[in-house]
Amino acid sequence: MSQATALAYARLWHHVDATDRVLGKLAERIALVLMGKHKPIYDPGVDSGDYVLVTNARRVLVTGRKSEQLLYRKHSMYPGGLKETPYNAMMIKNPDEIIRHAVSGMLPKNKLRERRLERLRIFPSFHMGKMGGNILRSWDDGTLPSDWNPCIPTTTMSLQKR
Repeated sequence: MSQATALAYARLWHHVDATDRVLGKLAERIALVLMGKHKPIYDPGVDSGDYVLVTNARRVLVTGRKSEQLLYRKHSMYPGGLKETPYNAMMIKNPDEIIRHAVSGMLPKNKLRERRLERLRIFPSFHMGKMGGNILRSWDDGTLPSDWNPCIPTTTMSLQKR
């Protein structure tokens, strides 16, 4: 494996601020980065995606009447074990699960799905602890910066928000 190939397979950390972002569009872009489709070496059978940190999960938006109509269901596999949680209650109780559920639905349904979801870290507020030191790329509008190049060594990359 050459040096350029090793740099292309290196995993970067991306930061996404979910404040006032539409849930579906945000989840779709996160799924692309988790899969590695933004890299020139993308292969569907190889897990070459990056890490994604999402902050301010409590401030994500949904369009239309989804805030009134969306239901999150889970079943304990016992008779009568269906639990339904409306969107508004889930936003108060567990806002990170809303984004995780949306991203999970956007990923391919194969053996790599759980491994890709492990690289997604979601925080309800802006505080992300020690993980904030790993960030190499920040998104303002959910897309990658125009000058983004996976072959540039990480030491020369800018750490400031673009």
